[in-house]
Amino acid sequence: SQVDLVIEAVFEEMGVKKAVFAELDRVCKPGAVLATNTSYLDIDEIAASISRPQDVIGLHFFSPANIMKLLEIVVPAKVSADVVATAFELAKKLKKTPVRAGVCDGFIGNRILAVYGQAAHHMMEDGASPYQIDKALRDFGYPMGPFQVSDLAGGDIGWATRKRRAATRDPKARYVQIADRLCERGWFGQKTGRGYYLYPEGARVGTPDPEVEAIIDAERQRAGITPRTFTDEEIVRRYLAAMINEGANVVHQKIALRPLDVDVTFVHGYGFPRYRGGPMKYADTVGPPKILADIQEFAKEDPLFWQPSPLLVELVEKGADFGSLNQLGK
Repeated sequence: SQVDLVIEAVFEEMGVKKAVFAELDRVCKPGAVLATNTSYLDIDEIAASISRPQDVIGLHFFSPANIMKLLEIVVPAKVSADVVATAFELAKKLKKTPVRAGVCDGFIGNRILAVYGQAAHHMMEDGASPYQIDKALRDFGYPMGPFQVSDLAGGDIGWATRKRRAATRDPKARYVQIADRLCERGWFGQKTGRGYYLYPEGARVGTPDPEVEAIIDAERQRAGITPRTFTDEEIVRRYLAAMINEGANVVHQKIALRPLDVDVTFVHGYGFPRYRGGPMKYADTVGPPKILADIQEFAKEDPLFWQPSPLLVELVEKGADFGSLNQLGK
């Protein structure tokens, strides 16, 4: 009851989180900082459920927390300034790299991840194998591709998120069911010995699974899709266009204060190749007009998914780049 700061890290379910916070509200001393490690949930809603919303903040650590440098500090509407300052001071003491994020589903990192993850699944259903997609992104500079990451994290994590979002999903939006088919079989990745890859006898590195490829083929047939070939270059272009476009939305909506915060998030928390500077820096290297042209080209096949960010459009019209937005106050 006398601690200065508590970090809640229970299961990602609003009811469970609120129950823990109700108990913290009851036993913690006045002025104690009450932090949640939620990855996605609405921290404003958690804060509103107790008598001291000004003390509630998000501290989103990345797994494994003893290795990953990134700490998303999620700032709800009612939080007091000294609680935010305390969170940044804690990050410094823990030798973490803090990024300030606003409240939305997934904050900065996981919100953007959800979008480029969909782009990867669209390509898988359209004809690229998960193994080709992973290799193309490793060749770009990632330590692992998205399907390897899914197997490492556990497919059940994403499955729970998709089920939580099912009620609010746009019925017109494309939804690829391949991951759900694997999860229904209990194939959650490394911890179950198979996911997108096979992991014989506790192996850390997976091998391609012909049964997974058969499931993908069956899903393509069910969806009426004739598979086509993808070059590695197109895979990278689509994956990064989705990431950059949603990164621009996150800055536009003030979830991230500036493009640099998106870059720091992805370099320190999501394996983006450091020498490329982060997705928004990479967009500036390629040129925002090229990124916008790619998005407009991809929009011909799926205009709902590929809606250009208003911020990206504005930068191209002005002849500006994301770097120009990195001085706060501009």
